[in-house]
Amino acid sequence: MSDEFRTHAFEMPASCAGLRVDQALARTLPQYSRARLQSWIEAGAVRIDGRVPRAKDRVLGGEQVHIEARLPADDRVEPQELPVEVVFRDRALFVIDKPPGLVVHPGAGNPRGTLQNALLALDPRLAHVPRAGLVHRLDKDTSGLLVVARTPEAHTALVAALSAREIEREYLAVCHGVMTAGGTVDAPIGRHRTVRTRMAVRQDGREAITHYRVVQRYRAHTLVRVRLETGRTHQIRVHMAHIGHPIVGDAVYGGRRRIPAGASPQLLEALASFRRQALHAARLRLTHPISGREMEWESPLPEDMARLVAVLEADARESRQS
Repeated sequence: MSDEFRTHAFEMPASCAGLRVDQALARTLPQYSRARLQSWIEAGAVRIDGRVPRAKDRVLGGEQVHIEARLPADDRVEPQELPVEVVFRDRALFVIDKPPGLVVHPGAGNPRGTLQNALLALDPRLAHVPRAGLVHRLDKDTSGLLVVARTPEAHTALVAALSAREIEREYLAVCHGVMTAGGTVDAPIGRHRTVRTRMAVRQDGREAITHYRVVQRYRAHTLVRVRLETGRTHQIRVHMAHIGHPIVGDAVYGGRRRIPAGASPQLLEALASFRRQALHAARLRLTHPISGREMEWESPLPEDMARLVAVLEADARESRQS
């Protein structure tokens, strides 16, 4: 894959007077990350009044700035043709509906067969975008909507929007127990002290806020709609377990399997055969990084969760009729 380039020529605004070069460029070219701009300065791709500056040099305003920068391709992840459901695409974005069981990023034990491999096959130019354009992630066994930026500029804008809590993400989850009402979990999350692959509620953790409301109550379970205010690793799974309503099928945070008294054979089989957390990213809302339009997508429950919900509904009906 050949490299891409970005070229800019402009007069440094007077409002940048006194700022460091890297700060001034971050203000005048907000479509790029600070790290990318600093790498361009270090590579000599930035010239101010004909000279190559240092990042710490101060600007006066009025200088002539010329940038001829290379966007190197990241070839560490191999493109791989995999079936991927694209629910929206334009020159700036993909919105993907991820199936359960698909790992998002390559890692130890998963160098291939991931969503990132598939994205690079879908659009080879994503090799020029950090993480092949992935702005956020879903756990392997969580299904649903993900946004992918197709340019470095769109990626910077969407990462900033996510950090500013301007991207709305809603999930559907089937939880153990019958919830009396919705609510908010405001409990910091950090790495588990002894099991480093797990997360846990910890007072010294990072802020984590989850809002949830009841969609449907069943005899011993509840379907909830969950909205993330923050985006910590495993946040919904940790918070639902923390309030005593772990997600059905969650082998990490769900504890031992809970079987409701008097469960029908159909419900017993449905619970025993559900091998992932019953969690689906059902709604995504954001401001388009180029057009500025408000955009929203919804994804229906995947087949396995829809079957589980149907069995829970039938069990609840039979219980009311008996």
